[in-house]
Amino acid sequence: MAKSRFDKGAGPSQRQLRVGEAVRHALADILARGEVMDEVLTSHVITVPEVRMSPDLRLATIFVMPLGGQDAKEVLAALDRNRRFLRGELARRVNLKFAPDVRFRLDESFDEAQRIDTLLQSEKVRRDLARPEGAGDNDEEA
Repeated sequence: MAKSRFDKGAGPSQRQLRVGEAVRHALADILARGEVMDEVLTSHVITVPEVRMSPDLRLATIFVMPLGGQDAKEVLAALDRNRRFLRGELARRVNLKFAPDVRFRLDESFDEAQRIDTLLQSEKVRRDLARPEGAGDNDEEA
C-alpha cells in the first residue's frame, strides 16, 4: 500500500518550511515596524520564532513570545483582535495562491529549554558526570 503524502510520521515538506519561513519574516517585519495600530502590540517587542504551515498552505500556526514573556495573554489577545489586518498584510507580502488563515499560539519552547537546563544543572546529573568511568563496573575486576 502506498504511503500518503500527509502521514503523521512524515515531517513538513520543503515547501511548507519555505512558506512558513517567508510568513515568519513578513510578520516579524510588520510587527517590528509597528504597522499594527494597537497599543498593546506597539508597546511590546514580539518574537516570532516559528510558523508551521498546514500541508495545503491554507493555515499558518504562528508561535509568538513577547520579550521577557511578560503580558503574554494580552499580546495573544491583541494579535487575535488584529488577525484580519495581519492576514491581509501577509497576503500582500507573501505571494501565494490563497492567503493563509492565521492563528496565534504562545511559544513554550523557551520554557522547555529552561526546564532542561535546570535538569542538567541538578545535583544528580553532576554526581553522575563526576563519577569515574570504571567506578560502577565490577565485571572487569573478577
